[in-house]
Amino acid sequence: MAIGFSFTHPAADHASVGIATYYSDVFHGKKTASGEVYEKEKLTAAHRTLPIGTRIKVSRLDNGRAVVVRINDRGPFVKNRIIDLSYAAAKKIGLVGTGVAKVKLEIIGPGNPGVSLTEENLQELMDIVNQENWW
Repeated sequence: MAIGFSFTHPAADHASVGIATYYSDVFHGKKTASGEVYEKEKLTAAHRTLPIGTRIKVSRLDNGRAVVVRINDRGPFVKNRIIDLSYAAAKKIGLVGTGVAKVKLEIIGPGNPGVSLTEENLQELMDIVNQENWW
């Protein structure tokens, strides 16, 4: 499988490290900044500055678990937090029990703003991301 894209963002050349949280259930069914409805079972997230549609790998530093999400909203708006994950994404990295954790964010690419990651296509994308020198 060949992947090609051109993508520039101020953070594109390095990873960000900080605190992640996840959306409360009260946001399920509400509109996000992208205009789509937040669905807690999709692998999406909110970031303050990354373009809508950007795909990023979120790695939890204390347990090594990772997930790839698509940015579809803005936030978090709490000091010292760098990303709000959907419930499904938080569950993948074991964040649901703790509520907050230190993570590393790595930009994968711009993606398609209208396509959410699902259980079905997640493994394929994670296999690509985890290949040495995949880019």
